[in-house]
Amino acid sequence: MADTTQPTSDPYREDPPRRFVGRIAMSLGLVLTGVVLVVTIGIRNPNPPAEPAVTAAAAPVPVKPEQRPQPGAEAPRVGLAAPPDRPLVSDQAELDAWATRVAGKTHLDARVLAAYGRAEMWMQRQKPSCHLSWATLAAIGNQAFGTATPGADGTLPVKPGRAEVPDTDKGKYDGDRTADHRIGPLQMLPSAWHKHAQRANGDGKPADQSNLDDAAFTAARYLCANGDDLGTPAGWWAAMTSYNPAVNYVQDIFTAADSYAAASVAP
Repeated sequence: MADTTQPTSDPYREDPPRRFVGRIAMSLGLVLTGVVLVVTIGIRNPNPPAEPAVTAAAAPVPVKPEQRPQPGAEAPRVGLAAPPDRPLVSDQAELDAWATRVAGKTHLDARVLAAYGRAEMWMQRQKPSCHLSWATLAAIGNQAFGTATPGADGTLPVKPGRAEVPDTDKGKYDGDRTADHRIGPLQMLPSAWHKHAQRANGDGKPADQSNLDDAAFTAARYLCANGDDLGTPAGWWAAMTSYNPAVNYVQDIFTAADSYAAASVAP
């Protein structure tokens, strides 16, 4: 009797290979994992980290330049006044005591200060309206010869400066017959020296251009010659620009004179 039972499967139909099924499952798993990560990160960090901020370097603070004194704006301060001139009594001891005191404050040489103090003393009596301060003479001298000190007799040789103007003295004071050079411890032009030179000790001899005492007194006479009041800004600048018209030079004299004056009265 023939077997009529139907086969449970088609022997000719092939089932999908198992390796393809595994690949599909793996791909689906990776996609799901990626979705989960994206969603999770998006929830936990809704804002991505910003780039670190770059701090700009602070702009350098401009250094305020030193203020140079302006012509006619002000006059140097007044320092410790020299003793009054007493024509009938020797005031040398009083002058020396003053010079020693000021030297301790300003670090200038006492012998040098005595020359400037004497010039101030004499001008206070001869032209009290001039108000010339020893500090201005000290500033001029410091520019001319620095820390050099005179001999016991006041001699302080200083070489003539550069040629500045056509000759006026035929080389009598500066040795040059073609041009004038500033001469002496306070660097005056020969024409100014010739007009204002006067002996500081009153012995009647001609003024010596190499003597600091004579040079200081002569410079004082020149600064006070035009009737300027050196206690005022206008008067001080007018006298100094007459002495030397270079503005930078006068500004340097102002700064030094103001410094000496301030130091002389400091506690």
